[in-house]
Amino acid sequence: MTRTSEQGGYVGRFAPSPSGPLHDGSLVAAMAGYLDARARNGQWLLRIEDIDTPRVVPNADRVIMGQLDALGMQWDGEPIWQSQRLIAYESAFQYLLQSKLIYPCGCTRQEIGRGPYPGTCRNGLPAGRAARAWRFRVHAGPVSFHDRWLGTQKQDVSRDIGDFIIKRADGLWAYQLVVVIDDAWQGVTDIVRGVDLLSSTGRQIQLAEALGYTYPRVMHVPLVLDEFGQKLSKQNHAQPFNCDQPIATLNRAWQRLGFEQLSGITTVQAFWAHAIPLWAARFQHLIY
Repeated sequence: MTRTSEQGGYVGRFAPSPSGPLHDGSLVAAMAGYLDARARNGQWLLRIEDIDTPRVVPNADRVIMGQLDALGMQWDGEPIWQSQRLIAYESAFQYLLQSKLIYPCGCTRQEIGRGPYPGTCRNGLPAGRAARAWRFRVHAGPVSFHDRWLGTQKQDVSRDIGDFIIKRADGLWAYQLVVVIDDAWQGVTDIVRGVDLLSSTGRQIQLAEALGYTYPRVMHVPLVLDEFGQKLSKQNHAQPFNCDQPIATLNRAWQRLGFEQLSGITTVQAFWAHAIPLWAARFQHLIY
């Protein structure tokens, strides 16, 4: 049983990695998710995705919460941290193992290269090889889904990705596994995130089906690019957005989502009071 599914209605989430403060790129995704939830009179949950412990920056989670608070983006309920959910991930892993849907892999990244995983260990570890990671057995054929921003999508996970890792060689759980488990547990009905994660959707749908979950509806919003055409990210040393000028910061993200600047707004509360109905009017027909 998921935690919030019995309440019904819309449940969205924002799930930042605490590897540093939020920047303009992450704000666009957060704003889209927040607007979508509030336009539907739904819940907007906060999940701190700190499962990739080598990338976690101390106190970054608290900084992120402070940034959201400064912009009037209040989440519903208590935040959760993935680092507190390890038992749930292990339980799902054991279910997949018993169902013969995962297998150990002894391949290194250098051996695999950049293409799809060739299935070297699918039928057993080659002689002399020890297990390093664990992979999920994908099924052949395209996965189709509707994206509320981009329209109908098809992804052939078997052809383009191959069997993918759910437990890493360093013993950490992979993003693809934990996000599916947590979305189901929290009763998430709608995922709103950046288009850079569009390619993960087919993998996550297959995992959700294997675990007996209903996969949420999805909306993948545009990325913010730097002057070199690269995604604005913490890895590229993107600077935190300015909390001292919240209206300008909010308007910048709002315009990147394809809306005209909201003029004459002097408070954060007034910004959201104007923006939420405008979002609802534009996306009402794209709900399902």
